[in-house]
Amino acid sequence: MNQRTALITGCSSGIGAALAAELLRRGWRVIATARRPERLQSLVDAGARAMALDVDDAASIAALAATLQAEGLALHLLVNNAGFGQFGALMDLSPQALRQQLDTNVVAPVAVTQALLPRLRAAAPQACVAHIGSVSGVTATPFAGAYCASKAALHALADAMRMELAPFGIRVVTVQPGGIVSGFGDAGGERVQLPEGSLYAPVAKAVLRRAQASQKGATPVADFVRGLADHLEQPSPGPLYRAGANSAKLVWLKRLLPTATLDAKLSALFGLDRLRG
Repeated sequence: MNQRTALITGCSSGIGAALAAELLRRGWRVIATARRPERLQSLVDAGARAMALDVDDAASIAALAATLQAEGLALHLLVNNAGFGQFGALMDLSPQALRQQLDTNVVAPVAVTQALLPRLRAAAPQACVAHIGSVSGVTATPFAGAYCASKAALHALADAMRMELAPFGIRVVTVQPGGIVSGFGDAGGERVQLPEGSLYAPVAKAVLRRAQASQKGATPVADFVRGLADHLEQPSPGPLYRAGANSAKLVWLKRLLPTATLDAKLSALFGLDRLRG
């Protein structure tokens, strides 16, 4: 069997780095990308090819696509993993912060897939696109509205893309992780917007705690990517892969509880009940 090729965005840490390492162990040719490819040295040492890619930069996407096109490379797997979490109350977020969240988590995965479509078609019908969404896109929580909205939008785009690319032999998988051990919470905490005079200042600790919420009892990233790789290596992977801490619980709470009940529970969890006059 010919060696399969995967390209993964956002490989400097977290799920991207761990999945790249897992696929390398399984014999894949892996193209690991990041804005700063010098941060990918451990993956290079393991056999990956590091390439620069800023998913928010059209010129960077075009340059990557042109290089792979010139090489005539067939791409069996594209994993749109690059993204970030913008936390804070919606009334405190600047329009610029909201746009950046949507640009990176929603627009960029489509732009990257568009640019690499010829390389995916070259691998059809064995080609697959995997979008890393989140259970937060299924069950929204306070102080993460921008992030939850971005993942919900990505899920919808992935559903449409799955149907649109099926005639061309390209499968699309939506990945919805629960809590996965990573630096996601720390990075999100650095981006929390809580301006002076915020209505949410009395519950500032709860706002910051939301950025770290996914790390409580989180699933080791190595365990998560092992299961994900098993799924993606199937000849006909299912359209949805959901795993990780609380991934099933959050979805079932959304389905089973009345909206008012779920709102009350989440409001209490994040201190909003203390703001009522």
